[in-house]
Amino acid sequence: MPRAHKKMSKTDYLLKFVFITIGAVAMAVALEEFLVPNDIIDGGITGISIILSKLTHLPLGIFLFFINLPFLILGFKQIGKTFTFSTLYGIAVMSVSTSLLHHVPPFTSEKLLALAFGGVLLGAGVGIVLRFGGSLDGTEIVAIILSKKLRASVGQIIMIINVFIFAAAGFVFGWDSAMYSVFAYYLATKLMDVVVEGLNESKSVTIISREHEEISDAIVHRLGRSTTLLYAKGGYSKDDTQMIYCIVTRLEVAKLRSIVHEIDRKAFIAIQSVSEVLGGDFQKKDIH
Repeated sequence: MPRAHKKMSKTDYLLKFVFITIGAVAMAVALEEFLVPNDIIDGGITGISIILSKLTHLPLGIFLFFINLPFLILGFKQIGKTFTFSTLYGIAVMSVSTSLLHHVPPFTSEKLLALAFGGVLLGAGVGIVLRFGGSLDGTEIVAIILSKKLRASVGQIIMIINVFIFAAAGFVFGWDSAMYSVFAYYLATKLMDVVVEGLNESKSVTIISREHEEISDAIVHRLGRSTTLLYAKGGYSKDDTQMIYCIVTRLEVAKLRSIVHEIDRKAFIAIQSVSEVLGGDFQKKDIH
């Protein structure tokens, strides 16, 4: 019989919405206390909302909520009920928070400080919400829908949308502000990746060597990581051999490379970034 999916407990749901609330409030603080007062915008629908708020003098929260809403409805089938509800909740909290913070004096009028602290806080807020199954911007939903009709990836569509948004910001806020906005967006994106993926980024390593057994044993006993031996055949030599496959953290790559080169300096090593590791036994074993 198929195994039933484990349902989230009430505690899990509570934690989920507590952290989505924290992330949404963090983004609101970044916008209202750092970025918007200094004419620095974010990308996506948030950026469009900031531009419209500037042109119409209406509260930012109104645009954040009502521009995102139709895209959430359109993307309901694409992203699922749970993600839609979590995103709707996050956007609602962010919209209300920006309205409440609108009349609070900004923390700084120095653009470089606003860019740095606003970008970091924005990226952290968005990253927390993404990590707990929600989103604070409908741009990705728009990109998913368009990618099905156009011959372009989601990432390419988001990039094209943001180019037009930052160009529009240049006409509305001035080109200096548009360039500051690009840096703030880049900083926020990098920090968002750190929050979502974690500082302890994983790497997948493939090693091809005649000394595969000795190298595999050394990785297990000296690094404390499990290995998998995969049967392979040389395309040129037609010789049967075995490849070593393992997952290590970013901080362990240098030590693994040193271990392999001690045994076989001619070994082929391929290292790739892994965004997430699920299942299996990735815990380090005790090294005696």
